[in-house]
Amino acid sequence: MQVNEGIIDRLIRLILAVAIIAAFLTGSLPGYWALLLIISGTLLMSGFTGYCPLYVPLGINTAKK
Repeated sequence: MQVNEGIIDRLIRLILAVAIIAAFLTGSLPGYWALLLIISGTLLMSGFTGYCPLYVPLGINTAKK
């Protein structure tokens, strides 16, 4: 896996993931919105690793070279 996300991209993903998780844990999101937790898990993983598998087929690379 080669890093294909830049710092700003990673920070946005991490902030969104934490916001979704916090909203769910505080009860702001009803139970049927739990699907967002899966999305936030994906955002967390890609934010921490710096790799987005969706970027590969799309040819996107926000990491500085």
